[in-house]
Amino acid sequence: MLKQMAQLLSRAPRNRLIAVTNGFQSQRKFQLDTSAWHHAKVELTSKRYPIRRGDFSQINPRDIEYFRGLLDSHRVITEENELEGYNTDWLRTVRGVSSVVLKPRTTEEVVTIMKHCSERKLAVCPQGGNTGLVGGSVPVFDEVVVSTALMNKIESLDELSGVMVCQSGCVLETLDNYLSENGLMMPLDLGAKGSCHIGGNVSTNAGGLRLLRYGSLHGSVLGLEAVLASGEVVDCLSSLKKDNTGYDLKHLFIGSEGTLGIVTKVAIQCPTKPRSVTLAFLGLESFDDVLNTFKECKAKLGEILSSCEFIDASSMECVTQNLNLKSPIEPYPFYMLIEAAGSNGDHDEEKLNNFLEETMGSGMVSDGTVSSEPSRMMTLWALRERIAEALLHDGYTYKYDISIPLLDFYKVVEDMRERLGDSVVRCCGYGHVGDGNLHLNITTREYDQEIFHRIEPFVYERTSQVKGSISAEHGLGFKKRNYIGYSKSDNAVHLMKQLKKMMDPQGILNPYKVLPE
Repeated sequence: MLKQMAQLLSRAPRNRLIAVTNGFQSQRKFQLDTSAWHHAKVELTSKRYPIRRGDFSQINPRDIEYFRGLLDSHRVITEENELEGYNTDWLRTVRGVSSVVLKPRTTEEVVTIMKHCSERKLAVCPQGGNTGLVGGSVPVFDEVVVSTALMNKIESLDELSGVMVCQSGCVLETLDNYLSENGLMMPLDLGAKGSCHIGGNVSTNAGGLRLLRYGSLHGSVLGLEAVLASGEVVDCLSSLKKDNTGYDLKHLFIGSEGTLGIVTKVAIQCPTKPRSVTLAFLGLESFDDVLNTFKECKAKLGEILSSCEFIDASSMECVTQNLNLKSPIEPYPFYMLIEAAGSNGDHDEEKLNNFLEETMGSGMVSDGTVSSEPSRMMTLWALRERIAEALLHDGYTYKYDISIPLLDFYKVVEDMRERLGDSVVRCCGYGHVGDGNLHLNITTREYDQEIFHRIEPFVYERTSQVKGSISAEHGLGFKKRNYIGYSKSDNAVHLMKQLKKMMDPQGILNPYKVLPE
């Protein structure tokens, strides 16, 4: 490969390509440093947003006594300082006032909790790793938080079919490491993999870095078990790839964000772990070059293409300045991360070489670095995966996760940048160009109501005009629920409300989320 790179450099002298070519699969893991913004309490959601508490009962000492009789005392959290992390989202943009967190270990305990809450009409907020970005995983008022943190058992793995059954509180990275020992991998990869739970991933239909290769969780999840608001268990825990018996009810819970039921177990199809992984980090002069490079990598890399990400200059500046990370190449208006993964390292490197030779020779790609060495790849991926963390160091983040047709993809960022001007610290875009998912981010030193109203609903109107989706992979949660009409028809929303009413007549499961007022 080094010889081929030397030939490439001689053919395209204006470009520079740094090659590192030993090693195999990268294991990416980043611990989020939140100390910089954890010094002050977040304003209560009920004060920042115009919302009224639902007609639910308030928890009382007898309820606490009941829960302590059901669970060990250390699994019923009532101390205010311990509750703070469960009441506040990771972005520190919304905060509730729950007075109790329950930590069941089994489905049976969840059943008993929900039966009591249903009888008492106590609102419940299911919570996994609390890594959500739309306020869906924390209470709005005083809901009972049911945390799945202790529901973390891997129940079975069929190495022949690649189907794993596990409890919903298993951490994504833990599952991936376990599967790796058996020659398999999770079909899902997220920057928050060290904290997020598979149940939360399923409940939000999380996308991530591997969706281009392995598709969404609607395809990977073969079955699940969920507990309804009444305490009834819905057992759809099939481990069959093909099962056409009646309505496929599991799809109701995938992406419903805990509003229809609490996912307690998951059966998921796990692909074979690639034997070789190679990552290219590229610099480009224009977004047209990004689109043309993506088109070429689909054609030239084909079956080994596993990820295709893009970062704009402002996002790169944020992650390098705020987190002191280093870019391996000189500054460019745009960057791409292209990962190839397969079963034959020589074959994969040859395909990647041919792709790079053509794109750099034509001038589409101006600069880059290639690596298949694990620690080097982890360093490169950090430049993409830690942007969300870096943005928080600017101050307050207005975060938008939208699906946009590729021809209009970056125009949304440019339009917003022009609209806001120098009234904000930063307006930037990055994301999954491989599946049309843009992460638009605006930052200010602190929350600004005027800026907020200049962004919303403009960003949703702009998305709707090009027939995009206002939520690509993070869900609607609390923050986007009243804007669902920009992506779904009135009839569709009406049917969703009917389903909610049928499955949760009292509306106690994750109220104020997903569906509009």
